[in-house]
Amino acid sequence: MMPKEFRFGVSVRNAESQAQVAATARRAEDLGYNVIVVPDHLGAPAPFPTLTAIAAATDTIRVGTCVLNACFYKPALLARDVTALRDLSDGRFEVGLGAGYVREEFEAAELPFPSARERIDHLRHTTEYLREHVSDVPIMVAGNGDRLLTVAAQTADIVGLTGGDGVPDGDHDPLAERISFLRKAADGRDLELNITFTAIPAAGSEMPDLRLTRRFLGHLTDEQLLRHPGVLAGSASDMADRLRQLRDTYGVSYFIVQIPHIETFAKVIAELR
Repeated sequence: MMPKEFRFGVSVRNAESQAQVAATARRAEDLGYNVIVVPDHLGAPAPFPTLTAIAAATDTIRVGTCVLNACFYKPALLARDVTALRDLSDGRFEVGLGAGYVREEFEAAELPFPSARERIDHLRHTTEYLREHVSDVPIMVAGNGDRLLTVAAQTADIVGLTGGDGVPDGDHDPLAERISFLRKAADGRDLELNITFTAIPAAGSEMPDLRLTRRFLGHLTDEQLLRHPGVLAGSASDMADRLRQLRDTYGVSYFIVQIPHIETFAKVIAELR
């Protein structure tokens, strides 16, 4: 299988004003990012109005959700919003979905917190509905477990991988195992693979801040975290080499960074183009 072209995204978590959103979006477009995404958490900006403002302020960059909590939405109502944003962005929208995992957000939204099986079943129902009713909008599904990756393999165009819950150690490679499982479940479907980085060096440093990564992978040592696929370290050239390795070894070609890393990672993008 031929390697896919690199794609680069930035995740936006602030929407203080139209001017601020527009300035951030235009900066990302100027720096060479391909996609601007917005997450879906209570206490963060509402994805659809924020992405509409981003689309209105830009010309070519794509917009997406990374990722919507599918259990917050009824499929027909979500399809209506997806259709509207597809049209308002001149076809630049791609919808990302996950099963939802934060119990406190369900409680704050006054929604029951379904079991993991029920949440994944609803995710499948939602992706299948969107595939039927808004077939021209690319779908991304993100997660790590077997049942969720099976849904992703069978219904999505893009799969967001967490990088696994460990690091390569001898014959054990968690990311390779997850991708092998995914490809078997996909049964020949051509998928774009994504990783969102949780730690990147700040400007003027070659060591990342690992605090966010530790929240999800607290069982790993700092040395292990620095080798995790969701973490980048070193110079811009070192990080570019790491992305080439992730693409050549695993087939991952789409990478998302957090908004604080937009300028630092732009130097990596320049190395790869």
